[in-house]
Amino acid sequence: MDHQPTRDNVYDLKSVKLPYLAGAVLRLFVKLVEGPLRGLLIPSLFKSSGITWLREQKFDEAPTTQPLNYTGTLAHKSQAVPEQEWPSKPTPAAPGFHFASVQDYALAYREGSLTPEDVARRALDAIEASNSAQPPLRAIIAVNREDVLEQARQASERIKARKPLSIFDGVPVAVKDEVDMRPFPTTVGTRFLGKTPCKEDSTVVARMRAAGALLIGKANMHEIGIGVTGLNPNTGTTRNPYEPDHFTGGSSSGPATAVAAGLCPVAIGADGGGSIRIPASFCGMVGLKPTFGRISEYGAFPLCWSVAHLGPLADSATDAALAYAVMAGPDLKDPNSLHQPEPTLKDWDKLNMRGLRLGIFWPWFRHASDEVVSACETMLREFEKMGASLHEVSIPDMEAARVAHLITIAGEMMQSMSATYAEHHKEHGLDVRTNLALAKAFTASDYVQAQRVRTRLIANFNNAMENVDMILTPSTGLVAPAIPTGALPDGNSDLTTVIEILRFTTPANLTGQPAISFPVGYNPHGLPIGMQAIGHAWQEASLLGLALVAEQLVVRREPRVHYNLMQE
Repeated sequence: MDHQPTRDNVYDLKSVKLPYLAGAVLRLFVKLVEGPLRGLLIPSLFKSSGITWLREQKFDEAPTTQPLNYTGTLAHKSQAVPEQEWPSKPTPAAPGFHFASVQDYALAYREGSLTPEDVARRALDAIEASNSAQPPLRAIIAVNREDVLEQARQASERIKARKPLSIFDGVPVAVKDEVDMRPFPTTVGTRFLGKTPCKEDSTVVARMRAAGALLIGKANMHEIGIGVTGLNPNTGTTRNPYEPDHFTGGSSSGPATAVAAGLCPVAIGADGGGSIRIPASFCGMVGLKPTFGRISEYGAFPLCWSVAHLGPLADSATDAALAYAVMAGPDLKDPNSLHQPEPTLKDWDKLNMRGLRLGIFWPWFRHASDEVVSACETMLREFEKMGASLHEVSIPDMEAARVAHLITIAGEMMQSMSATYAEHHKEHGLDVRTNLALAKAFTASDYVQAQRVRTRLIANFNNAMENVDMILTPSTGLVAPAIPTGALPDGNSDLTTVIEILRFTTPANLTGQPAISFPVGYNPHGLPIGMQAIGHAWQEASLLGLALVAEQLVVRREPRVHYNLMQE
């Protein structure tokens, strides 16, 4: 262990205790914060959330409005990871429960023991059964049965003719309802958006479709992506397959639930502050937030332009790598995606743990529940046994970064909703209405200050990572919380828990660095625990490689709610 001064005094994130609101009290609170008396409430709310404090701080840096990490020649054509670099070997046999993988489906199809039409029918039945259960799973909220069966028929014909489009041909994939996919509307988890079907696939969906993926439907989400539990009064609250009385995490709640429940081995999610990594952690899956601009945002609903990332949630590191390979790379329809080196997965599964330098900011790493810290420290020891070395790092200004992310994402979402706010804001869920009412009171100065903090945070992370390959933390500060009595169906406001959930994920959205969550164990009640790795820009392959190593060290457990589409 490389011992450097920890500078505990630079770590300024704190756990907080804020009032819990639900039911009639929350409805009254929302009415007040949206009404004539909001001017009396906002100052107190801004003080308790840290916004007033951030206004008083001095940051001399110029603002960074987008975390573009590449200064080389701009890409001039659309491209993806070369297919010869895609993972070609089955997921290595890991201890414990085995989730049906992309490779498993592909092999069964080619051996003739299973067809995409078999899987399509079983997937449709499983989705219906899962949504009819008590409580309903609500992972998939929109399905076009005829379209799914037609996709499967075409895939079956191609495979029978020995002309599959790729390893994904006929493999079920779900898509978060924030991302355009024909023939569905994009509702973004609301009651009023997406009244007409999309006329064009988003780039990520188009690439999946071109690879032959069996697109089974639209997956649920926390409304407009502005929450991290998955509670949605409009589309129904997703349930955690490991414990249905617990949250899934959000906002990519449906994608994580669909994968964990066996409805598909891969799903497409979106991450503005942890929305892929948090539900991946809570549901025991792998979730990758790539480098900013690595995966095209074309066709994703424009919610939070400067912190938005699309990426995969998958049952294994190999399946995450396969999905990443399909989706990553420049796209002429998204100018931000042109600021990247060529995407690659070359030697991704040959990560040399001997010599790998892992950065740990101990005060941050240990700012989680005892069971989460214990599982993550156990994995650190395993990495050390395999030759990795731990190196203490220090990252100042974390509290400023927390508030800056809040201002950035909520401010951008409020602007995104501005055209519909006056007419439809009362149709949002109560927690969303609260967040948008607060964001409506942000100023231009608040936003510029937040982007100055972003510049500082980028510098701080660059300094911390100067001599390490990646920085490791828990993915969340706690395991999936129980759904409180009284929170359903209308929602709740539990900022104390939300802050614990978000503690580790938001910085990488501000800096644009890639970050991954992967399983490292379970708590005594069987709830999954995830670890996060934050890498250097464009080093997604290394993060996926680390997740693959960890996968061999964890005894995976079968979720309580799980469907095996490869068996009758």
